[in-house]
Amino acid sequence: MSIDENHPSSSDPSRKRSSSALQLGPRKKAQVTSSNPLVLHGRHFGRTVFSLCNYPALLTAGILRLEELQDSCIEDYPADVRREHRVFMNLIDSYPGLLDRLTTGEEEDVIHIGDLLSKGASGARGDDTKTLKSAVLEWLVPRGQVVIPPLSRNIKSDRGFNHEVTGALLCPAGLDWSDTATKLSLKSGETVVRGDQWPMFLYSGYEYDPEDPWKGLLRGEILIFGFKHVFTSPSSVDREPKATRSGNAYLHGMKSVTKGSLAYIATQVRFALSSSSVFSRTDTVTDSENFYHSILDLLEDPDESEEVVDLMTWWTRRIFPNSSSSQRDVSKNSALSKIREKRAALQARANVNTT
Repeated sequence: MSIDENHPSSSDPSRKRSSSALQLGPRKKAQVTSSNPLVLHGRHFGRTVFSLCNYPALLTAGILRLEELQDSCIEDYPADVRREHRVFMNLIDSYPGLLDRLTTGEEEDVIHIGDLLSKGASGARGDDTKTLKSAVLEWLVPRGQVVIPPLSRNIKSDRGFNHEVTGALLCPAGLDWSDTATKLSLKSGETVVRGDQWPMFLYSGYEYDPEDPWKGLLRGEILIFGFKHVFTSPSSVDREPKATRSGNAYLHGMKSVTKGSLAYIATQVRFALSSSSVFSRTDTVTDSENFYHSILDLLEDPDESEEVVDLMTWWTRRIFPNSSSSQRDVSKNSALSKIREKRAALQARANVNTT
């Protein structure tokens, strides 16, 4: 996304987050090449784990918290701090030797490492925004059909609620885009759409069931196209799922879809469909940061784990069908199913005997 990161946070208290590390920080120009290992790692980490992040603040707070946790438990902290710590630990675990560099270095070293990671994450975000800006226009209508009236590849002012097709895709679930009054209210800005009011394009078939809001959620076709475009290569969008050697997934050994990557693509596609040209926290048109957080809130909610596991399995099978993470259901009455049934029965008996 084109980033305007120097704007202050919105004054709307419901959109503030006390954990400042998991918000975009000020833009800085690090004097390093894009081939720096930490920059490269930042690119992938931002796409797959957490994108909208102030990395210097994340590292600084994470190191201090590790010291605090010697005498306390992470469960004693607020939910937003626990999420921040999970992101920090994921970052530490994903880059060998990083923790030693952080704990043995000076404060300036920690800030420098954070700046390198930020450079990678923001660079990837900007690159993806630029390519999706035009690519998304190919996915708005079935192949062979044309968008009427046509949309510009370089200018976004005619997108969003200013166009019949993009407006229908961005219309919040629960509102009726075909209703003239609703359409005019969205177009004029009288109806302000918050980031946690999810658009129709997130749903399979672009259909929303208010009685079953999980039905088809985050399975929209345009999301699949966006994911393939970013992770398996633009040329793979119209082909069978396969991570090409030039794709980001292949280059980083990615073999399953992550919660962070799904939230990232949803945010990128939503921004590409919008009429906004600049990403910032004060952008009331897209409210992208709130949208991104709201998707992650759902995917990380323990109470929604059953639906989330099913969703992530569906995605991994769709994008990485040959991956070991994309295991198929065991055939009924097969030898393997019988072995597992017997093992489950023995385990259940053992549990009864120990209670």
